[in-house]
Amino acid sequence: MLTYNREKLVGRAIESILGQTYWDFEFVIVDNGSTDESGRIADQYAEQDNRIRVIHCGRKNIGVGRNIGLDHAKGEYITFIDDDDWVESDYLAFLYSMLIQDRADVAICGAADKAFEEKRVMTAEESLSELFWRKRYNVAFPAKLFKASLFEGQRFSETAVYDDIELMPRILGRADRVVYHGLPKYTSERHENNHSAWTTNHSMLDANTLKEYLAVYRSRTRWLIERFPQSAVKWRYFEWSFMLSMLEKITRLTLTDCYAIANQLRHELVEHKREFVNSGLLSEVEKQWMTAYL
Repeated sequence: MLTYNREKLVGRAIESILGQTYWDFEFVIVDNGSTDESGRIADQYAEQDNRIRVIHCGRKNIGVGRNIGLDHAKGEYITFIDDDDWVESDYLAFLYSMLIQDRADVAICGAADKAFEEKRVMTAEESLSELFWRKRYNVAFPAKLFKASLFEGQRFSETAVYDDIELMPRILGRADRVVYHGLPKYTSERHENNHSAWTTNHSMLDANTLKEYLAVYRSRTRWLIERFPQSAVKWRYFEWSFMLSMLEKITRLTLTDCYAIANQLRHELVEHKREFVNSGLLSEVEKQWMTAYL
């Protein structure tokens, strides 16, 4: 767990892990240069429970902090929790049992805002398709349990603000089997200071954020086509779908800071309109947006 200035919330996250029915784990907490009591609170819990190791570092990019945690982790499996969230008491047991029973490399549970009574065992490509549809789970690393070997040679970006949107597809893409069961075992705290608050409040979108997302989507599409070339049309569709949804939001919400990018999006979507439409994947809403904005 990476923590930074969450003194009012970090204790809840820590206690939700310490209260797990599955008890044989190590708990690595990286204090990312907190200027409040977050680091001291983590230290107090470590004094009471030898499963906790706290690493204090100066203020770093989120990706740097997460990589420090990965470098200190010794277990065969890895999961993540954000310092302002919490998990159910059987979170670890639930995910671990799925990994073992279904001989999977990644196990995914539902979250409070994405709960389904549904189980699926998927190939890497199937799990990526489900990821990009964004209906059952997303690119965030919490609510998932990974074999640690999937991170060999893979680390979070130490320069990007949104470090998970590029790494998650690469991790899932390395798996032989991914199991998902949508029962909600993870709860995210949503507030205006949340790192990904713009994804639920689109009026907070700004040009820098959008530029980073678009650059990652482009890089990600190239990587996906190289790894799963038989599905190239699908991977391009997902990138264009994101571009179209951003164009719609910029226009509808009058996000003037993003107008120059909107013009670029419109130009590229027009250029690839035939292939986009002929993908056979457009939703009815996307067809309406194509008419309205292109």
